[in-house]
Amino acid sequence: MTIKGIDVSNYQAATWSTTGLDFVFIKATEGHTLTDSRMTAHAQRARAAGLQVGFYHFLWPGNIQAQAEYFTSKAASVAGDILAVDWETNSSGTHASNAEKDQFLKAVKKLRPTHKVILYTNTSDWKSRDKTNFVQDGLWIAQYNGHAGHPDIKAPWLFHQYDDKPLDEDVAAFSSRAALKSWATALVHPATPPTYEPFPGANWFTTGRKSPIVLAMRKRLIAVGCNRYKSNANPDVIGDGDKASYEAWQRKCGFTGKSAEWPPGKATWDKLQVPNV
Repeated sequence: MTIKGIDVSNYQAATWSTTGLDFVFIKATEGHTLTDSRMTAHAQRARAAGLQVGFYHFLWPGNIQAQAEYFTSKAASVAGDILAVDWETNSSGTHASNAEKDQFLKAVKKLRPTHKVILYTNTSDWKSRDKTNFVQDGLWIAQYNGHAGHPDIKAPWLFHQYDDKPLDEDVAAFSSRAALKSWATALVHPATPPTYEPFPGANWFTTGRKSPIVLAMRKRLIAVGCNRYKSNANPDVIGDGDKASYEAWQRKCGFTGKSAEWPPGKATWDKLQVPNV
């Protein structure tokens, strides 16, 4: 499934219809001296409609770090916006090299680590010019074939610019606007680590395994009154004391017979609440 969007620059007035759109890419900068005159107006229109916003920089050869700094300082971006590099032949007939393209993507990512950073290029350059296929967080491919979502490439892509009439039209390989926003903001709001260690599986509990989880388990078993340890040696290595102590815990949880024997089961592990290490 795909969702629909457009990309705009100072060539378009900020009066485009938001009906049916889920995202918009907006030109922000070019080289290290040009800022798009309608960037802010386009961004305001997109945000007012609740669209996913992205900004792109038209890359020129040379001064790569300076261009990355210029782009990230001038783009009207906020947390959760996508940042893209437009890698194609410029008005002077020159083209940034593969190394420069890769350097720019990495520089932008370093400057804006919580943003998704992607590459925009056309199918011709992708197939014949790009020797590294480095796209950072994703590929935005351009091919005006009129077949939305079916660019003529084998590589995985996230966005396809498939037409330019009356505006540059795009689709994204996401099932919904919410799914796109979730992807775009994944680095802004990373998942909170669990408070307790998740159950590692029964096969994890092998004699001799050394891990800080083993020490954390030991401390919890002692805390809940199931201390069957006879030595303080190698407290982070699974041994007989861990087995005896955990079996005591299983029995304390109401298990009997084979069900109370080593190795640990998920139900008693979750109840033990071993702190996340």
